[in-house]
Amino acid sequence: MRTEPIDKRVRAYVDDVQVLDTREPLLFWEDDFPVPSYAFRPDDVRMDLLRETGTAPPREPFFFLPKGPVSQWWDLVLGKRTVPHAAWVRDVPELRDRLVLSWQPGILDHWLEEEERVAGHPRDPYKRVEAIASSRHVVIERDGVRLAESSRPVLLLETGLPSRYYVPRDDVDFSVLVPTSTRSHCPYKGAAEEYWSVAGQPDATDVAWSYTAPLAAVTKVTGLVSFYDELVDVIVDGVPQPRPESPFSSRAHRPGT
Repeated sequence: MRTEPIDKRVRAYVDDVQVLDTREPLLFWEDDFPVPSYAFRPDDVRMDLLRETGTAPPREPFFFLPKGPVSQWWDLVLGKRTVPHAAWVRDVPELRDRLVLSWQPGILDHWLEEEERVAGHPRDPYKRVEAIASSRHVVIERDGVRLAESSRPVLLLETGLPSRYYVPRDDVDFSVLVPTSTRSHCPYKGAAEEYWSVAGQPDATDVAWSYTAPLAAVTKVTGLVSFYDELVDVIVDGVPQPRPESPFSSRAHRPGT
């Protein structure tokens, strides 16, 4: 496990009650999991709102749960509201005497890094996101069904992940896509408020998405549609691209699970 102190004020709330306020968060990365989380000193947490849990911990969703042994689980109790398994202590020397609070939606209501709201997980200081207009000819297919074709994509480059091709809606064949109720939030890009599956392909669920109002760093992808390269066939300037491997290759790591 890798850990690193970071110079940010971090706060978390349930309803309007502040349950965490720290200027000494510790970032940590679980082994073989690319997304960081925070661990906190108990003095920075409203310990009076935590109760040792008496029930078995959950097994899903994998993304938001600890990736190793836990020495103690805590429920958060606020008036008549009890939030089960809201916090835990990871049983590793690197996080000794620190608490981890869950980022799972519905556990804590919102997080702040300084004065900016963040959701999903803490921002990784070693990640960079860039959106670049392109003239590459991009074709996107799935099992022989053409989903999109464009010569005006926007390339979104994100550290540690495959390049994503965002294409204008006019270049997408929505007749072969089915909208779903899935929504997601990325700490670097914002809220993805639309998702689509491929019609007639049960194993092609939520393969495409769009950001209606992305964060400032990637405003060029506003309203455009992108696809998981891990799940579709991408042809760029006539050259078929190999399907990359990433955490999103696993259904358990994608939104909608």
